[in-house]
Amino acid sequence: MFSWWGGAVVRLRWAVLAAAAVLVVVGATWGAGVFGKLTGGGFEDPASESTKARERIMAELGNQDVDVLVLYSSETATVDQPAFRDPVTTTLTRLRELPEVASVTSWYELQGAGLVSTDRHATYAVVQLRAVEPDDKTKAYERLAPALDAPGLTTEAGGTVPFLYEANHQTERDLVRAETLSLPVLLVLLVVIFGGLVAAGLPLLVGGLAILGAFVAVRLLTLATDISVFAVNVITLIGLGMAIDYALFIVSRFREELAAGHETPAAIQRTMTTAGRTVMVSGLTIALALASLLIYPQVFLRSIGFGGMAAVLVAMLGALTVLPALLAVVGPRVNALRIPTPWRRREHVEGSGWARLARSVMRRPWLYAVGVVAILAVFAAPAARMQFGGFDERVLPAGTEPRVVAARLAAEFPGSTVGPIEVLVSGVPLAEAQRFAQEVGRVPGVTGVQLTASRGDATLLSAAYTGEPTGDAAQEAVRTIRDLPGPDGAEVLVTGRTAADIDLVSSLASRLPWMALLIAVATLVLLFFAFGSVVLPIKAVLMNLVSIGASFGVVVWVFQDGHLSDLLGFTPTGFIEPSNPILMLAVLFGLATDYEVFLLSRVREEWDRTGDNTASVAHGLARTGRIITAAALLLVIVVAGFATGGIMFIKLIGIGMIVAIVVDATLVRALLVPATMRLLGRWNWWAPGPLGRVYRRYGLHETKPSDPTREPEPAATT
Repeated sequence: MFSWWGGAVVRLRWAVLAAAAVLVVVGATWGAGVFGKLTGGGFEDPASESTKARERIMAELGNQDVDVLVLYSSETATVDQPAFRDPVTTTLTRLRELPEVASVTSWYELQGAGLVSTDRHATYAVVQLRAVEPDDKTKAYERLAPALDAPGLTTEAGGTVPFLYEANHQTERDLVRAETLSLPVLLVLLVVIFGGLVAAGLPLLVGGLAILGAFVAVRLLTLATDISVFAVNVITLIGLGMAIDYALFIVSRFREELAAGHETPAAIQRTMTTAGRTVMVSGLTIALALASLLIYPQVFLRSIGFGGMAAVLVAMLGALTVLPALLAVVGPRVNALRIPTPWRRREHVEGSGWARLARSVMRRPWLYAVGVVAILAVFAAPAARMQFGGFDERVLPAGTEPRVVAARLAAEFPGSTVGPIEVLVSGVPLAEAQRFAQEVGRVPGVTGVQLTASRGDATLLSAAYTGEPTGDAAQEAVRTIRDLPGPDGAEVLVTGRTAADIDLVSSLASRLPWMALLIAVATLVLLFFAFGSVVLPIKAVLMNLVSIGASFGVVVWVFQDGHLSDLLGFTPTGFIEPSNPILMLAVLFGLATDYEVFLLSRVREEWDRTGDNTASVAHGLARTGRIITAAALLLVIVVAGFATGGIMFIKLIGIGMIVAIVVDATLVRALLVPATMRLLGRWNWWAPGPLGRVYRRYGLHETKPSDPTREPEPAATT
């Protein structure tokens, strides 16, 4: 199949390139408009108690959200003086007249505690918007933001809607910055790796095509489902990184076939038969790993699942169609514009460093296996104490208005609770709800309860508490309130930021076993059809978990414990947002399998040719070690561009990916995998008789597989 495909692309190369040009134009115009179609938020479970409570509050009591908090302050005047009071009241009067605004509440009407700072030089107003959907609220806020300013005073906007607005714009800025930083570095590294400008330029062309194609795919997805704005960085990162990885693998194999004396059409066919097959297996494996995110109801995770699959598949298709078409056009000129480098003379020779390493691992497999496992155990150890908590304004860069407002309210307004525990009591008269409010007020950690709204038999209570919304005291208060027996005949639902965090952790944990099962089964089945073994897929899953465990340990040590926070530019919170490890598990499992497929494909190719397991493993490592290391380095550069952005959990995912990529490409694939394959000997390729017949008939291979019943090799020695 792959040989036929290579021949077909050679014959249709100009049609393929014309279609690619159309995709580039569409991606640069229509596809680039995807940013205006993305949604904010998307972290909640629609079936959770907190989400149902929010929907009931909106239906029965109207909008009760604190959409915008406008903080007014002055270094000289106090809130009582005309120089402060007059501009604020005038501004708030104008705000109430805007069509986007439903209500405005301030200290000047309520004279309530918590609305004025301790030094009386600041106060804040609460603005509720008429819009209901988060995206509509963000657009409404963008229109009214200029009307918030009070002349002569410092005006800063915070709250849920400004937070989402700032996160959207920060995401766009980070994306542009990441591409600006990474692409020039990638070009330089590709020139060094390939030793020529033409060969170096091809992966970047495919990478650019993958980005634009991913934009088109994601915009098409927005027509059918919501895609979170936070997902676009991960989507672009995966698309660009995989496109460069796949192009590197295919161009390297094409040049190898040319060097072996094959003409361009034959070289492309042989490249597609080997490297093309590997790219398809890798792309499908990563896409299936990302598909595991679709079992989650959260828009954030589902959108990354959809978008990530689209990005990987676009990169894979580009590498299997556009790239061989380009190679068919340039042919031997792929080696043109060479830049001499002294180390290239020893490329792929038996005396190379990778060949010597391969022989060393084959001689001492136990030493390498035990040593690497010990090192990785040290990396992974901190993951055992991972703590979960919801995100807040601290995920934004320091100095952004929503973050500044949140910090000032916490420090200067001790009587204020920006994220109260909200309790909806419905089905009973107001008097019964008020009596229940007294019960809520006696819950440990609750400092006060207010009746926020009442209509018919529905009443909304707001409970203040000690500590932060993400703190243990707030979470324990939510659990205790939920356990309270409500009034007879009443339905009691608890919501608010803290309740939403608790529900999120519960929702993610309940589906994690199913996600892990889907990833494992998909990987086992696909790798079996790729390599004809039941042992190698199981070992691949275990090796992937080793890499991911090391990454999780480093993430906990850095982001939860706060080490290197000054260097990396973030504020530690003491916990990890729970959806981040779920996302990392899917992405990193796919990437780890990517390098496993690169290595095993070459090993299997040699095994089919010689039937010598030790020689096959050594040959595979010697042949692919440089390519895998180069691919990992290029992917690290891509990820590093995103990890330097301002959104903390994108930075967290980026750092976690970098650690996993480096660990996987060096310790795991270069040392641990070859060592364990040497120890297993011919059992690497074992499959029960019926499964062996299935592989020989339906497996993803172009040549007849070797006989799995050969005599075992001598046992490995230390």
